[in-house]
Amino acid sequence: MIGATPAFLRAVGEAGLIVPLRSEGGHRRYSRYQLRIAARARDLVDQGTPIDAACRIVILEDQLEEAQRLNQELGRPATDPNQPSNS
Repeated sequence: MIGATPAFLRAVGEAGLIVPLRSEGGHRRYSRYQLRIAARARDLVDQGTPIDAACRIVILEDQLEEAQRLNQELGRPATDPNQPSNS
């Protein structure tokens, strides 16, 4: 579905990026979200990023996206990390 091998999906699972559910027969089952995350990691690995680093990057990107979404919901303006603070 995402062009990744079962071995790659196992590797990103071992790196802690995704945790698949298991069928009664013990087969790994991935959600669409997990496959999307694994596809992003695969893109990074294809560009030469080591798998552990790629997984960490994807986790941080996901956390940043979630924080930005929460800030928007709470009506807080997004801050530019390159701008000095007024404190």
